[in-house]
Amino acid sequence: MDAAEAVHAKLVARLRSGDLPPATPAEGLTREDVAQIFHSQVSSRQLDRLSRKLQARGEGFYTIGSSGHEGNAVVARAARLTDMAFLHYRSAAFQIERSKQLAGQTPEWDMLLSFAASSEDPIAGGRHKVIGSKPLYIPPQTSTIASHLPKAVGAAFSIGIARRIGLEDTVLPPDAVILASFGDASANHSTAQGAFNTAGWAAHQGTPMPIVFLCEDNGIGISTRTPTGWVETQFRHRAGLHYIRCDGTDLGDAWRGAREAIDFARRMRQPVFLHMATVRLYGHAGSDIQSVYRPKAEIEAEEDRDPLVKTASLLAEMGVPPDELQATYDAAEARLARAAELAIARPKLATPSGIMASIVPPRVQPRRSNTPAPEDRAAMFARDAGQIDKPQHMARLISWTLADVMLAHPEIIVAGEDVGPKGGVYNCTARLHERFGSSRVINTLLDEQAILGLAIGAGHNGMIPIPEIQFLAYVHNAEDQIRGEAATLSFFSGGQYTNPMVIRIAGLPYQKGFGGHFHNDNSLAIFRDVPGVVLAVPSNGADAVGMLRECVRLAREEQRVVVFVEPIALYMTRDLHAEGDGLMTATYADVPPVRIGEVGVHGDGETLAIVTYGNGAFLSRQAQPMLAADGIAARVIDLRWLAPLAEDALLAAVGDRPVLIVDECRTTGSQSEALMAFFAERAPGRRVARIAADDSFIPLGKGATLTLPSRDGIVTAARKVAANG
Repeated sequence: MDAAEAVHAKLVARLRSGDLPPATPAEGLTREDVAQIFHSQVSSRQLDRLSRKLQARGEGFYTIGSSGHEGNAVVARAARLTDMAFLHYRSAAFQIERSKQLAGQTPEWDMLLSFAASSEDPIAGGRHKVIGSKPLYIPPQTSTIASHLPKAVGAAFSIGIARRIGLEDTVLPPDAVILASFGDASANHSTAQGAFNTAGWAAHQGTPMPIVFLCEDNGIGISTRTPTGWVETQFRHRAGLHYIRCDGTDLGDAWRGAREAIDFARRMRQPVFLHMATVRLYGHAGSDIQSVYRPKAEIEAEEDRDPLVKTASLLAEMGVPPDELQATYDAAEARLARAAELAIARPKLATPSGIMASIVPPRVQPRRSNTPAPEDRAAMFARDAGQIDKPQHMARLISWTLADVMLAHPEIIVAGEDVGPKGGVYNCTARLHERFGSSRVINTLLDEQAILGLAIGAGHNGMIPIPEIQFLAYVHNAEDQIRGEAATLSFFSGGQYTNPMVIRIAGLPYQKGFGGHFHNDNSLAIFRDVPGVVLAVPSNGADAVGMLRECVRLAREEQRVVVFVEPIALYMTRDLHAEGDGLMTATYADVPPVRIGEVGVHGDGETLAIVTYGNGAFLSRQAQPMLAADGIAARVIDLRWLAPLAEDALLAAVGDRPVLIVDECRTTGSQSEALMAFFAERAPGRRVARIAADDSFIPLGKGATLTLPSRDGIVTAARKVAANG
């Protein structure tokens, strides 16, 4: 017999016989309350059974169920509707129970649509089976390894930030609590551990962190057992976390624990670890036969702890007749079976455009900007008054741009390592802390997952975060927070949920006297292949100002996730050709806007087009006069925006010229590969060559630039292209 049907038969037999164990009273809950929770649990169980039957017929596409975890329904009952919940995949009972706080919800029908991958699924539109709902404050999660925990911590942190800076019209009320659920196996993951550490780190300093970490401990991760007592040993005395244990298979005890946890987090504004014991009935998913790796006696013992049995027992003790309990269970089965036949007939995603429609979020009317009075802006820049009307290098121009956008838009926060009083490693956040305070310029702990999680969570709460990752190589510690969390949110919610942000990253090679690989990383591939992410790389101070302002606009008005990579080697560069020429500086007030899709063009030469970006643009412009001396009139085209590639603008700028691509990133996986393919497809027959960095890490000292394109190397390559063009 199928495992789900075996559990079903055992439950039905116990309901009919009245063989029910003693139940813990649920203090404060009426019989009607418990009956409503039982309804949610039963609906969740019957949906699990249906998901397997639909898959067997080829009509359903997801079988990771919630059976054994239905105790999380009491957490939904204990929490408020506006307590945003970041839930793992065994949370159907939670969503069904929460839906009863808001009229007009149809969670069972919605889940059936998601099982069938119907385009009418109201949260993901058939793109994935997720637990989620916009009106129920449940952002959709696809994580199986607790990678949603950093953003849950960020959301909790943002509640206190919004309150301190007086930000109104946020998504979350000032007394909200954040809920985040996960399994015992996922609690071991480094991402989860980082989130627990961040929450405890904040609480240790008195920073408000109203979050309940709900660990639903069924004792096993697919087939790997969690050592007995391991979770409690880890978390009972963990610094900064208030530990509460409860039995999720016993409604009364689960209710006690859930109510205590949420009340503590709301009153104390501190993090809670709610350790809820559960059981995993069936296997991990429909294809998982747990009898292969678990003894029969162990499986049967788990089945005897079925949470629906304990809830039925409590209702029986409260006077509900056994036949009424059986009728509730049977009615849910019949009702959902009928609905499933309708759900599988509903429309499916049928076109690539339909699938991709929500990769880019919808435009919104942003929060009204603050138009600073001239005297306020003058006061903000008072200490820079002697410099602001003079040409400046990129780092200082970025600092001033950040100050201006923060003054104009109070929902913007800056966060990262050393961004506060120090002003950042390269002084790009200089004086922001003294201008806007620690609530808007936030020194974080040394954890890139925490930094990006803070940003994602703050984005959920209506803020526009500008997180800083100190060096490009460091983002690899946390890239899934961009790829798996931030970039997918709009896609898996049909554009209903977004987390707009501008991620500033110092990076790329050519640093002098400092670095090595970890400070000179020259690969951008992790950003370029993530759908929906905007990737911007300025090559000079003026472009940095214009592009950074546009990045903020994209986040505010188009809800985009933007990565803004700042070439470290160009931060302090003032001269292009000769010492003192100042051609790499700009006067702040004179900088024009640079819209997404606008390429930079330097020179009108007709002999050759050099297509490049970042440091490559700097070196290519240095090569121009040397080429001109050889009679080669080169036009340098600065891509500026690497993703999405401005294809038509690039072709227009290139015209009929042969092309040399200059790419400071490694040959394999670099932008130059995509550009070679682009020109082959869009301009067949065009003479195209490239020069890129070798497939090597970057060493220290004088060898740091030997594997990279150089001015002289560009000149040599350009001569070859021109000679063959």
